[in-house]
Amino acid sequence: MATTASPAFDTGTLRRGIEEHTASALLSLYADDAEIRIVDRDTQPSHPKVLHGRDEIGAMLDDVYSRDMTHKLENCVVQGDRAAFVESCEYPDGVRVLAESMISLRDGKISEQIMIQAWDE
Repeated sequence: MATTASPAFDTGTLRRGIEEHTASALLSLYADDAEIRIVDRDTQPSHPKVLHGRDEIGAMLDDVYSRDMTHKLENCVVQGDRAAFVESCEYPDGVRVLAESMISLRDGKISEQIMIQAWDE
């Protein structure tokens, strides 16, 4: 009996989207009903910022990747239907941002993401 493998998560698109500031490429990695929970200094664990669906996620990605800053994918690990990655960013004035994400995958697309981010002040 043959089995059909689930589509693989495209880590190449993740890297290109992050490092080339291509929000549309990154958005293509998300399922239509994806959800992102963001935890940081302003949106703490008991009240995270929650984005629902590709429209809200796309608006956030457009904002982040339109900024004058560099983005680098530091690490990415994929195991089955889970993945994790680290993104580091730097503004021209030297302010740095670090974001770590744990994601759940469905059919090779991100269905849930928890992002924890911190930045220099």
